[in-house]
Amino acid sequence: MLAFTPVSYAVQGSFELSREEFLRSVFGAEPPAAERVWITGELRTQVAAILDHEVSFMRAPYWRRGNTTVWVLDEIGKYKPITTAIVLQHKADGETSVQQVKVLAFRESRGWEVKYSFFTDQFIGVQRNPGGGLSHKVDGITGATMSVSALKKQAETALLLNRHVQAQ
Repeated sequence: MLAFTPVSYAVQGSFELSREEFLRSVFGAEPPAAERVWITGELRTQVAAILDHEVSFMRAPYWRRGNTTVWVLDEIGKYKPITTAIVLQHKADGETSVQQVKVLAFRESRGWEVKYSFFTDQFIGVQRNPGGGLSHKVDGITGATMSVSALKKQAETALLLNRHVQAQ
């Protein structure tokens, strides 16, 4: 008879790194204060189109200093939220691209491979196409399709929200 070993939700659902620790890793000992963008009107419609569902949040937090902005967003994988930090770098030519993606908390029982750098490094340099979508293909992971999709949606949402904030 095979022994059944339950999945350790305590490990998979725990935070890999707190938001505050991550912000210090990006900005140093004194991260900037959080700012928030209201998700209303046309912006809400655009975010819903990316997420492929109604937007469940009214405001999105971000932290900005110099040419770097960090967005921390939640998106459902299959059943539970994945909390991800997306670091964006603003270039001299006016373009913004992903500098880093870090899964801060993964709560699903499958698809946890998305938290490793072999996957998240694919996002480095990615931009949002003018008509929507990401500028580069992000390869999936067998058995982690919904988690992969969640991270791609989070990256595109961060790029869209950032463009909105930059335009204000």
